[in-house]
Parts: sequence; structure tokens; C-alpha cells
Amino acid sequence: MAVDLPISNKIRELRFFANEMTQQELAELVGVTRQTIMAIEKSKYSPTLELAFKIAEIFGQSIEEVFQYHPK
Repeated sequence: MAVDLPISNKIRELRFFANEMTQQELAELVGVTRQTIMAIEKSKYSPTLELAFKIAEIFGQSIEEVFQYHPK
């Protein structure tokens, strides 16, 4: 059964516009594995608040610009 988290994001789009940054490059910048970035992008895993802030900071965005909350 697929996980249906109420949090979506635009990390993939932001990576593309950041000189086509790879998942691995982003993972190294924020201190997690590529698999973690992949799971977050696919909304299979919700990042910690600290990790969400780190990701947003890498792209010069606010958390609200990167992550969207969709209550059920």
C-alpha cells in the first residue's frame, strides 16, 4: 500500500533550476543519503523540521515555498 503523506514539495523542480543538481549533491549538502532525498521528493517520507529548513536554505527559499501541507 502506498504511503499518502499530506506534505508535498517542489525539490525536484528546484534541483533542476539549480544547474540540474543531483539528488546525491543535495544529499551531501544537507547531510543525508540520496535515498532519503529520493523518498522526500516522492512524498514517501516527511523530513524533520531541521532537514526541511536545511533543504529550503540550500535553494534560498522559505520552507513554505519548498514544502506544502495538505490536511486530509
